[in-house]
Amino acid sequence: MAVTVVIRSAFPTAAAAAAPRLRPAFLAAACAASSRRRLRRGILSSGWRVAAMSSGASPHEAGAWYAVPDLSLRDHRFAVPLDHTAAGSSASAPTITVFAREVVAAGKEDLPLPYLLFLQGGPGFESPRPTEASGWIKKACEEYRVVLLDQRGTGLSTPLTTSSLSQMTSATEQVEYLKHFRADNIVKDAEFIRLHLVPDAKPWTVLGQSYGGFCAVTYLSFAPEGLKSVLLTGGLPPLGSACTANTVYRACFKQVQQQNEKYYMRYPQDIKVIHEVVKYLNESEGGGVSLPSGGRLTPKMLQCLGLSGLGSYGGFERLHYLIERVWDPIIVPGAKKNISYYFLKEFEIWLGFDQNPLYALLHESIYCQGSSSKWSAHKISSDSEHESLFDPIKATKEGRPVYFTGEMVFPCIFDEIHALRPLKEAAHLLAEKEDWPPLYDVNVLNNNKVPVAAAVYYEDMYVNFNIGKETASQIAGIRLWVTNEYMHSGIRDGGSHVFDHLMGLLSGKKPLF
Repeated sequence: MAVTVVIRSAFPTAAAAAAPRLRPAFLAAACAASSRRRLRRGILSSGWRVAAMSSGASPHEAGAWYAVPDLSLRDHRFAVPLDHTAAGSSASAPTITVFAREVVAAGKEDLPLPYLLFLQGGPGFESPRPTEASGWIKKACEEYRVVLLDQRGTGLSTPLTTSSLSQMTSATEQVEYLKHFRADNIVKDAEFIRLHLVPDAKPWTVLGQSYGGFCAVTYLSFAPEGLKSVLLTGGLPPLGSACTANTVYRACFKQVQQQNEKYYMRYPQDIKVIHEVVKYLNESEGGGVSLPSGGRLTPKMLQCLGLSGLGSYGGFERLHYLIERVWDPIIVPGAKKNISYYFLKEFEIWLGFDQNPLYALLHESIYCQGSSSKWSAHKISSDSEHESLFDPIKATKEGRPVYFTGEMVFPCIFDEIHALRPLKEAAHLLAEKEDWPPLYDVNVLNNNKVPVAAAVYYEDMYVNFNIGKETASQIAGIRLWVTNEYMHSGIRDGGSHVFDHLMGLLSGKKPLF
């Protein structure tokens, strides 16, 4: 049964926070002039610095409008500093290109619509590529000018791939570059874009999905003056000090266990099939078989299919249908049993780490502030509580279901995925790195004045429900929609309804109780 609950924060409501404060005209004018001066200097009221507007060559290039069915699109490219904190210190300071795609309903190109920025999940994945007006984008374009941002290092924003990272001659050099690709700099890029793109640099609405929601909470922490309102879908991050990865993975392993139990209740026949595959891999030379791209499929790597198969709508079905194709047929009597090329190729496509290495490289660092992760997921999976439960070889020998893992990155993938092997040393350095800057300011969040609405998915495998609730209690005025009607992929699966429901919470159309 689908259950939906709307929760009001103990803090002032979003509607109250959104109410304009009356002030004398001379004070309003003075504040506006001060704001313009700050924009020219590139300094926000929080003291957070973004790159000042260039006085030389334009840092912004806009393309011509083009179309897909019922939508008009325009490409924007921005030259932003690699390191915003060093901007202006040297004329030779490195820059990167950040790409954003502007989307409006066909025929509304010249209308003065408010702006909505979409922050994609990840880390390390580009924004959606619209092929038609559908889902949440269609709904949003009824009222907004949507900006689809390729976060730095993804898509067309100076993409960091295994080949582009190979241009750097050492792992230390790679780490020094990669440290600039977390939420703090993504938000500074967003502010840079807002100041250059939005007329009069007005605040915009931000919609953050999953990791994009983490970025939106960073935005609320350090640049709230750039925000008109915030929508979060499965994207409330943990706010604890130092590194919260251990807390996250302990909670997530419990949810992953539950998802595995549900999967095998639906497809009990797959227990035997996976046992056979684990035994086959374990008895193969080197403990695995070669993948088409040169990597290796081992029992541990096989478990990684749960990342895509256990936590999104339709994932159980897709995983089962993939497992159906694991073996080649025996065409010639007496021929050796082999895992099919189809399965091996699909396995690589499912993981996708080779095409989006930022996800593997930076995944645990998104939880770090002034502390290292030290391969947290691997550490938690190896403790006394989880080691036996998630050991595929032991489970096979004991006749228990082999549990797939969830949203966890393990050191072994930098050995077993061919394209990631050159990044192994950098990955270990990142796991040991301690001097990560802050990502959130709890004091600012406690005094938040920006209207915020969040969809919190009760059975979310990626962003733990209880951790999300705890974070929500720290954001003043937030409106929560708690539901088990959708999984983590709700914005994709029921985007129009999800978007409309969250907007209703902000506008007051949805009741508090």
